[in-house]
Amino acid sequence: MPRPIEALIHVAALTHNLGVARRRAPDAKAWAVVKANAYGHGIENVYEGLRGADGFALIDLDEAQRIRALGWRGPILLLEGCFETRDLELCSRLKLWHAVHCEQQIDWLAMHKTHEPHRVFLKLNSGMNRLGFTPQAFRAAWTRLNALPQVDEISLMTHFSDADSERLGADGIAHQLEIFNKVAADLPGERSLCNSAATLRHATRVGGDWVRVGIMGYGGVPDFPEHDAAHWNLQPAMTLRSKIIGVQELQPGDTVGYGSRFTAERAMRIGIVACGYADGYPRHAGSGTPVLVDGQRTATVGRVSMDMIAVDLSALPQAGFGSEVTLWGKGPNGSALPIDEIAHAAGTIGYELMCALARRVPVTVEHLS
Repeated sequence: MPRPIEALIHVAALTHNLGVARRRAPDAKAWAVVKANAYGHGIENVYEGLRGADGFALIDLDEAQRIRALGWRGPILLLEGCFETRDLELCSRLKLWHAVHCEQQIDWLAMHKTHEPHRVFLKLNSGMNRLGFTPQAFRAAWTRLNALPQVDEISLMTHFSDADSERLGADGIAHQLEIFNKVAADLPGERSLCNSAATLRHATRVGGDWVRVGIMGYGGVPDFPEHDAAHWNLQPAMTLRSKIIGVQELQPGDTVGYGSRFTAERAMRIGIVACGYADGYPRHAGSGTPVLVDGQRTATVGRVSMDMIAVDLSALPQAGFGSEVTLWGKGPNGSALPIDEIAHAAGTIGYELMCALARRVPVTVEHLS
């Protein structure tokens, strides 16, 4: 039989989470962000649950071709735009919308020969300092684009660096929003400002014509641990589960795993789970990381190995060989273990765990009924 680990993709959860975004921003259209192979879930696996979006946003042309191959005829936005001149040919053929964040991309458009002008999203660097035109250069870039016959409609966009917290004061986005509103005040075109964090925390005030539904679409929480998934009414779109394949009885002084990082202080019973860092489970998740066994909460002990982890069964006398283990996501009997908890214990974020799911893990899609 195959190794018992598997990932489940919950299509109904994707649809539910998209609905949450629409309720948070009822006057905006929604991009379903499927970059990084739909945050590790698989574009083909999530399409059914996200096809109710108004458009798909992603990074590379291969992913755009996959969305078109699934039958999508609506908008597709390249969030980083084109990377070289010939990318514009595929944008024309696939009817892609694309971001413009630098002068080189405008130069390429000026040289591009096309029968149908392009829809572009002009990006403002409002303080994130990754991509985008500075406030001083933004209007000149808009003027250049507006003069090109290769360009049809110009939309405007920016990205908030601190929408997920208040570490810059009572409102982490205020300074960037002020810059955007000042620079773009009298320019025509649709606006896209809110990512997941801003959609959940600020959308009713920020406004905009498009929201970008990224991590929240998959049930991840951008402002964890301040808030959890239940607070935002989000459901996990991915479950990683396995089974116990061995049981050990420990005596005080016995150690567990490489480096003997865990030493039993009492008699213990532990289960060995078929899951490790080669499956995408975080290696730096130390002892005490939460886990569900048959839907009951317990914790890991010792280091994570390539193919195995150990979990404490001392308080679960009914658990043993073959028991179901939920590493994150939905467990049996209505139980749940948010991916953000495991990420927090490992010193990372849920985004990384989703994207790190290994290719060797079989994936099962739970379709809409």
